[in-house]
Amino acid sequence: MKLVFSTADVPRRDRFDYWHSVACQNVTHHDSRPRCRPEFHAELRSGALADLGFVEFSNAAMAVVHSAAHAANANSDEILICRQAAGRLMLEQEGRDALLDPGDMTLLDPCLPYTGEFSAGSQLLVVKVPRQQLEARIGPIRAAAARTLRPVEAEIGLTSAFLAALPTFLDRLSPVAEETVRSQTLDLIALSLGKVGGEQAQRASSARSLVRLKVRAAIEARLHEPQIDLGSVAAAAGVSLRYANAALADENTSISRVVQERRLARCRKALEDPAQSHRTVSDIAYSWGFSDMTHFGRKFRAAFGRLPSEYRRSLSEARQSKTTDVT
Repeated sequence: MKLVFSTADVPRRDRFDYWHSVACQNVTHHDSRPRCRPEFHAELRSGALADLGFVEFSNAAMAVVHSAAHAANANSDEILICRQAAGRLMLEQEGRDALLDPGDMTLLDPCLPYTGEFSAGSQLLVVKVPRQQLEARIGPIRAAAARTLRPVEAEIGLTSAFLAALPTFLDRLSPVAEETVRSQTLDLIALSLGKVGGEQAQRASSARSLVRLKVRAAIEARLHEPQIDLGSVAAAAGVSLRYANAALADENTSISRVVQERRLARCRKALEDPAQSHRTVSDIAYSWGFSDMTHFGRKFRAAFGRLPSEYRRSLSEARQSKTTDVT
């Protein structure tokens, strides 16, 4: 995470105004009011994990208002996942109050108005998540806004701890690792939101979305098996095979198709990884459940436009060309 702004570098009389401008640019537009302008202090850091944006900031006590006018001009492609690290934060959106203590999380929709009250010594991590990618996992997110996610449940505790650790590693991961961790981040956030109680958890669409997430997780755990028992995948998700495929049909897919897509994706990542360049194509294919190399080659070319060996060779040549250009 790179330091973007600190009031320590700004004259006291200008600190809050500078902070407000930077916060609007890096998080979302809003109006704010400090509890004590002369004593106000804040710091903001930012980073990225593929297309996920991370903003980490600490600040003195203040109030914020994200009005209807701000919401109308907000980035509609983003959802904000907030994790409190220190101090206390009270948020209100959609008529619900989320009181965040350290480790607690919530979701904010920047396309809807909200208000917030930061305590002294507040530290907050905001993760900017692609709306479409999150809704593909859990369905419409409006009912999840401003619901407090406390780490007393295992899934939420794991997600909270995972998000807390991520800023240390941003901008240091390889492209292959970055994409893997990005997917894990989205899946963990979706799992936590799936634990939200009340009317959201009862909605059929959310229930089917959670089933899809569980089915995909069960598939990931079995990809190395040459013959995956589809019934055991559904059972691991807690549903029948028929219901599992019906839930996936909402996304025009099935368990068998997801198995093939994920196996191919895993093989592609292995072929892209320089650390696995010593492995043969067949070794990679067999390790991810393919038993027929002709079948594997045909499916890989259909998915990615080239045979596996051609794909790996083109990447190697591109890396060598880049190294030559630098030298």
